[in-house]
Amino acid sequence: MMRTYSLTVLLWSCMFHAIHMMPFQKRTNKHSHTERITGLSEIGGKTLHRTKRGWMWNQFFLLEEYTGPDTQYVGKLHTDQDKGDGNLKYILTGDGAGSLFIIDENTGDIHAAKKLDREEKSLYVLRAKAIDRKTGRQVEPESEFIIKIHDINDNEPKFTKDLYTASIPEMSRVGTSVIQVTATDADDANYGNSAKVVYSILQGQPYFSVDPETGIIKTALPDMSRENREQYQVVIQAKDMGGQMGGLSGTTTVNITLTDVNDNPPRFPQSTYQFSSPESAPPGTPLGRIKANDPDVGENAEVEYSISNGDGSDMFDIITDKDTQEGIITVKKHLDFENKMLYTLRVEATNTHPDPRFLQLGPFKDTALVKISVEDIDEPPVFSRPWYLVEVDEDAKEESVIGQVVAQDPDITKNAIKYSVDRHTDLDRIFNIYSGNGSLFISKPLDREETPWHNITVIATEINNPKQSSQIPVFIRILDINDHAPEFAKYYETFVCENARAGQLIQTVSAVDKDEPPQGHKFFFELVPEFAVHPNFSVVDNKDNTAGIMTRRNGYSRSKMSTYLLPIIIFDNDYPIQSSTGTLTIRVCTCDSRGNMQSCNAEALLLPAGLSTGALVAILLCIIILLVLVVLFTALKRQRKKEPLIISKDDVRDNIVTYNDEGGGEEDTQAFDIGTLRNPEAREESKMRRDVIPETIFQIRRTAPLWENIDVQDFIHRRLKENDLDPAAPPYDSLATYAYEGNDSIANSLSSLESLAEGNQDYDYLTDWGPRFKKLADMYGGEDSDRD
Repeated sequence: MMRTYSLTVLLWSCMFHAIHMMPFQKRTNKHSHTERITGLSEIGGKTLHRTKRGWMWNQFFLLEEYTGPDTQYVGKLHTDQDKGDGNLKYILTGDGAGSLFIIDENTGDIHAAKKLDREEKSLYVLRAKAIDRKTGRQVEPESEFIIKIHDINDNEPKFTKDLYTASIPEMSRVGTSVIQVTATDADDANYGNSAKVVYSILQGQPYFSVDPETGIIKTALPDMSRENREQYQVVIQAKDMGGQMGGLSGTTTVNITLTDVNDNPPRFPQSTYQFSSPESAPPGTPLGRIKANDPDVGENAEVEYSISNGDGSDMFDIITDKDTQEGIITVKKHLDFENKMLYTLRVEATNTHPDPRFLQLGPFKDTALVKISVEDIDEPPVFSRPWYLVEVDEDAKEESVIGQVVAQDPDITKNAIKYSVDRHTDLDRIFNIYSGNGSLFISKPLDREETPWHNITVIATEINNPKQSSQIPVFIRILDINDHAPEFAKYYETFVCENARAGQLIQTVSAVDKDEPPQGHKFFFELVPEFAVHPNFSVVDNKDNTAGIMTRRNGYSRSKMSTYLLPIIIFDNDYPIQSSTGTLTIRVCTCDSRGNMQSCNAEALLLPAGLSTGALVAILLCIIILLVLVVLFTALKRQRKKEPLIISKDDVRDNIVTYNDEGGGEEDTQAFDIGTLRNPEAREESKMRRDVIPETIFQIRRTAPLWENIDVQDFIHRRLKENDLDPAAPPYDSLATYAYEGNDSIANSLSSLESLAEGNQDYDYLTDWGPRFKKLADMYGGEDSDRD
């Protein structure tokens, strides 16, 4: 049914049409225009004035999502000035004018050109005016009207998330809130039930429920256990139109996880466990693992293990492995198969984080029985003590027993044991041991002052199984025996002044003793009996292990006695009493008035001072070193004199050798044997030079022997020829000089070999030889020369 509304506004009226069945709400246009109109009639000579009133428009409604075959008709604009001659033109401006809404400019009919969506835009404001086509002037003022889009249920509810995730502790009460889901509807909530959403659960019953209005999901079953089921998937539906038939709906999925609580105690899978351990297992050795299962997770499944009771609680221990939640049984003390072969333990497993809400379910702990059997092994011998201390006097005789060590085989077999001393700890073999009973005895003398303690190691070995052995330290303390006499603590340089007075203290002496008596040292000092009453000095015992040397007269003369020797006896108080005599050397010196020494005579300085053994040794060493240096210097000089005549590596012919040797005269028969030159056989011997080291040893060619009576000159020429023709002769071998004067010498030979041994000779002819032989003529000529 079409309903038509008309409104007349003074000069023009408009008719609007709507297709909705509901009456429209009237609205007052805010645009009011006042116009003064001059009429053509006058009343009483007065000009009539008229004021135009504002237009009254209705709100127009259009259905969204219109799908009809024609365009949707909105309304019609019309003015009473429109004569139907086409002179007026209607114009529409505002929201969607020309695109969504079009107007017939001749008739003023308005249509919706497109399908409208309220969710995009629910209200359109338009303005309309009418103008004269010819003049272009508005015949009516511009007026505004509104078109509202009427909503239809064309949008389904949509959840804010496609997937929800939630968690809730297990064992929660019924009605415990889990999570709230929210869905929104884009339709108009002020119009009808298009946007009224109702929630319902499609999947997840009977475990969970949902509030239809708020969308809060709650638990629906009591005591839901995570150990039975941990994950749940719930599907929630949101439907508009208040959930009525025909309403649109949307769904979402909610994944719900049950979190763990400590509602389960630990439980051992078996009541008894069996383990074994060798008796040699050291403390801390793990024997095995046990585990109490707890279906909870995280800290709710943490278990602490302990030994509650049992006969092995002192021998074994159990620790908790935090990573695996297992109990590790370990050895706490050394085991002994011969002492006990089986132990029983009661092990308890307890939750470390119990939940007070579930304590009524029972104790959150469990116990199990653990049996441990000890295995027998062949053990080494065991000594009766962890170490031994033996004390022996230093004067103990050799082969005397000083102590005993005892060891035995802990096994049931009780094997025999032999003892020995580890020689690495007794390199000097001072001690020994009887292998059968472990008695220690001395093999060498002891000296406490040299070594007060001896630390040795004794080894006990099974005879049947030498691999089984053990060792023990033995500490031997050497007890002191008073076998050393006391003596002066140091060397004292004592002097007395010439002007000393009687009773004056000139020296304080003390003593030392190598022994160490238990009550400490106590020394006594006195003069030897022969000098018990010394006329010059006295000894005063200070009772504190020191003694004072006192003068007994006034004045001492250095010229009469420069040095005094004072023998003093030193006693100790141990048993047996030991004593020694020490001689104190006292020099007489010149002192000033204050008693300071100024000078002592040479004899007094040298005699008492003496020289220590070290000083004497040093002096002797210095003398020996000086002697060695002198010997070395002399040997070097002699070696230089014996150096070879030719030391250069160059050709010997490049050197000039000078011999300043005049010979030994007629009586020298050892200097040179001329027979060698005449003996051909002597030349045949090949001899190497001693002053030159040849690079190559040449084979000297042997020549035929010469006759004994060959002339020397001829012999030399032949040898020269042989050497010149010999290609193997070394050119640098030697330089041979033959003192052959030949036969034409005026003075003939000067050799005395042919001189007569007896009888006088006449040497006067020497004066005839000239001035060069004048010295020789003077030596041999005349009786004066013979006498000289």
